[in-house]
Amino acid sequence: MGAAQAGPEKPIVFGAPDLQDDEIAEVIDTLKSGWIGTGPKTKRFESEFAEYVAADHAVATNSGTAALHLALNALGVGPGDEVITSPLTFVATANVIEHCGARPVFADVSLFDGNIDPDRIDELITAHTKAILPVHYAGALAPVGRIHERHPELPIVVDAAHAVEGRYADGSSSAANGATCTAYSFYVTKNLVTGEGGMLVTNHEDLAEVARARSLHGLDNDAWSRYSSGGYKEYDMRYPGFKYNMTDLQASLGIHQLKRLESAFDRRVEIWHTYNDAFRSLPGVRIPPVALSEDRHGRHARHLYALWLDWRELGFGRREFMTAMRDRGVGTGWHFKAVHLHSFYRQKYGYESGCFPWSESIAERTVSIPLSSALTDAQVDRIVRTVTDLLTGTRNGKRRRRRLDR
Repeated sequence: MGAAQAGPEKPIVFGAPDLQDDEIAEVIDTLKSGWIGTGPKTKRFESEFAEYVAADHAVATNSGTAALHLALNALGVGPGDEVITSPLTFVATANVIEHCGARPVFADVSLFDGNIDPDRIDELITAHTKAILPVHYAGALAPVGRIHERHPELPIVVDAAHAVEGRYADGSSSAANGATCTAYSFYVTKNLVTGEGGMLVTNHEDLAEVARARSLHGLDNDAWSRYSSGGYKEYDMRYPGFKYNMTDLQASLGIHQLKRLESAFDRRVEIWHTYNDAFRSLPGVRIPPVALSEDRHGRHARHLYALWLDWRELGFGRREFMTAMRDRGVGTGWHFKAVHLHSFYRQKYGYESGCFPWSESIAERTVSIPLSSALTDAQVDRIVRTVTDLLTGTRNGKRRRRRLDR
């Protein structure tokens, strides 16, 4: 009998979560407890997360999108209002402004880190501006302090879906530097994972109380406080709220993800530096400047590792490259198609290509490759080898296309 043939390598999933035995055991404990909705473990996760980001109050939600919407809603954003935000983000950032009946007003970004440019914000302030919504793009912290200094009268709602571990140059957390409130996401691809889930944090007690009540139908008592003692409590709906609460099943994951967050961050830093060393000299490739900055501007949360690719020099396009990576068993992502170029925003507001050139420049070139603390050294080597194989060799477009199609 001949030697057994090695099977195909297991695909490397983009954004695979790093889940371990502690999370599994906590979920089982929750299932056995009889309380799987919003309860004591959600409260514990809120408290521990607030401590991690040095915030006074935390409201756990079922998504980062819900946390953003709650924030704007609690601040009274509504029809006729404008909220200034970045076009280089996931559509949810702009969509929650639409959900409030307000208009998202886009300000272009910096080519250094993809974050909103305060100078562009200054040009857009009007009597209708109700809030500013910067995004911590890919893990690099937006210049929230500078925005707050220039516009102290306006609430700042920060989309920190990419930046739980981020720190400003002064050591303060991603929820600091003048933010009115900050929204986090714990989606399955994020650095801290609860499957679906999010958190809204703030130092404003009144804002937290409003957001908490509106996260569960606008009732004055949540389910845990109404039923945990075993006695019935009268409740009242004071506002037609939402069903945005986190469950104890989700919090069971979050509690232990939070405990390991710093060690997981250290592992991603190792992978990040490996990528920088491997890719900085490849043809047709530019590594975003912030990725090479060694945290001189604060601690990058290392959420997304992106390559900016010159498709003309390479002789093929993003779809072809991402398909070739997939065919070789390595997942990739696109972060992001510029929001203003999606059909809804084009048709409603008349946006077109060229409106926000720096955002479009990044969006047109960027491809994200796997960056997870769950990756093994062998998987990292395989990712590097796959990217390098596809991006090196002849510069001739036709020959390169034949190679990618194989």
